[in-house]
Amino acid sequence: MAYNILIMGASYGSLLGTKLAFAGHNVNLVCLPAEVELFNSKGAHVRMPVRGREGLVHLDSRKAPGKLTAAGPGDVNPSDYDLIALAMQEPQYRSPGVRELLDAVGKSGVPIMSIMNMPPLPYLKRIPGLDYEDLKKCFTDHTVWDSIDPALFTLCSPDAQAFRPPEEDLNVLQVSLPTNFKAAAFEKPEHTKILRDLQADIEAIRFDAGDGEIELPVKLKVYDSIFVPLAKWTMLLAGNYRCVQADDMRSIKDAVHSDLEQSKAVYNWVGEVCRAIGADPADQVPFEKYANAALGLTKPSSAARALLNGVPNIERADCVVKTIAAQKGMQNDTVDETVAAVEVWLAKNRAKA
Repeated sequence: MAYNILIMGASYGSLLGTKLAFAGHNVNLVCLPAEVELFNSKGAHVRMPVRGREGLVHLDSRKAPGKLTAAGPGDVNPSDYDLIALAMQEPQYRSPGVRELLDAVGKSGVPIMSIMNMPPLPYLKRIPGLDYEDLKKCFTDHTVWDSIDPALFTLCSPDAQAFRPPEEDLNVLQVSLPTNFKAAAFEKPEHTKILRDLQADIEAIRFDAGDGEIELPVKLKVYDSIFVPLAKWTMLLAGNYRCVQADDMRSIKDAVHSDLEQSKAVYNWVGEVCRAIGADPADQVPFEKYANAALGLTKPSSAARALLNGVPNIERADCVVKTIAAQKGMQNDTVDETVAAVEVWLAKNRAKA
């Protein structure tokens, strides 16, 4: 059965969208006018490394069995879809047009899967024992989530790393770390069935690379535990946000490996925070595995690049982790320093804006 899937966000969202199209499903990307024109005329192009092969494998969505299209936020009806994925950065959801679409998404009754690093409030409300009012301060505009029922919402950890090559068109995405999307189950079994169907169909993709069919990386994995996607928090706090320096930005590789013991201490502390709210150690990724993967992450994180470019708002998963930790009586000096560094950059960017 081919599902109809709406993805809000076409940068990172085109990675999931292209994989879904090659799995035989129909995908519509919500994006900017220039992106709409490119995706509809030239398709989505994803380049990814495949173990055992030299160079990058090139996926062209126009050659997929499913259909990938694009549209503006005012040109879609959420009720026409079986699943809606959120792939924009958290501050973007308050933008004119996007805000109204998100409100319509919440009122549509269609199940929603976020692939944001920042866990939206509806997902945090699925975790018992948190002070949700206290967490609102971490969001650019927490009211955009008001119409969404947590029972219709799940989170998918976007562990794969990808970027748009600056010399290429906006419909080109290059994968630098081809790991999996890890999704938590929905509250309702019929919604989780959609995810498990997508998981199976993505697993079954065999791509003709010109010298025979191959299996592709970057799969969708579905878990019963709502805490599995939160394993990304350890990576974000040990690597992504620690790219932020006083006067410049460093790569994720340097953030992790310039002081490996400090990185491990932060990583393990964030893991303890996750366990304090209910995560099982089995839900988490060992530090050594992450540190090895970070060796290939030679660019600053998207959050760090955004701050360097003068953006006045970014996703504040760092704030979410620090706030939840404080609710549990936990504190870490390095995390406090990281959060403070991010806030200095934001204050500076907002003053310029």
